[in-house]
Amino acid sequence: MSKNNNIIEYPKFSVLMSLYIKERTEYFVECMESILSQTIPPSEIVIVFDGPLSDELYATVKKYERLNPGLIKIVNNKYNKGLGLALTDGVLACSYDFIARMDTDDIAREDRFEIQLKMFINDPSLDICGSHIIEFDGNVNNVLARRVVPLTHEEIAKYQKQRSAFNHMTVMYKKNAVLKAGNYEHCPLMEDDLMWIRMLLSGAKCANYDGDLVFARTGSAMIERRGGWSYFKKYRSGRKIILDTGYISKWDYLKTIYIQFVVALVPKKIRLLIFTKLLR
Repeated sequence: MSKNNNIIEYPKFSVLMSLYIKERTEYFVECMESILSQTIPPSEIVIVFDGPLSDELYATVKKYERLNPGLIKIVNNKYNKGLGLALTDGVLACSYDFIARMDTDDIAREDRFEIQLKMFINDPSLDICGSHIIEFDGNVNNVLARRVVPLTHEEIAKYQKQRSAFNHMTVMYKKNAVLKAGNYEHCPLMEDDLMWIRMLLSGAKCANYDGDLVFARTGSAMIERRGGWSYFKKYRSGRKIILDTGYISKWDYLKTIYIQFVVALVPKKIRLLIFTKLLR
């Protein structure tokens, strides 16, 4: 990784995704096309099958394998482990130290990887970087909201006590920094939050790019899943695990639990307004 005569030598990197049976094939295709059309393409794409998939998804993955020989590596989990443990397997399977996370229904801006690799080149001490996102429903022109995240390491460390300081589908990180922090763990709803906190506790240097590098698919169905008593209990359980790390205070824990209790139990229309206006 060096710069000679104004020509940047980009490091090789992996893209890491977890694919689930309920993913819609057309969304997965949009995601893959956005990865394959990058200004700096990945050296490999690691796809974790988190349990059995539909015949249509299997066929689509095989099509991409056939069209891109040697590019795609499959981790085939015979049963559904959940996102955290699926990503644990995926990180270990990645061949390169730079790993870009991607969700299988989102769309990457065409220069996403180029921008993030430049951030690592310009700051070799950097361990993880993400960006803001544009949240959309249906197609990228139907914008619902924009989720802005803090930019500097100091801002990220402070913000992470209350909410996730990274948009998970935007991050690129060093494999060795993730492994130093213990890799992903099973923590429903908060696999990413727990990972960022453990990376911060292990000394990782963090940053976010001041721009929107990913179009994140959302909508009323996603907002609906973030409501109800069952969701709140999972959230509370995840925050308790984070409290046990020692990174947040009891006050941080209680404040966020109270806010989430209200958000989870209000009517769906009000929850949609909260997520798209107040929490963004």
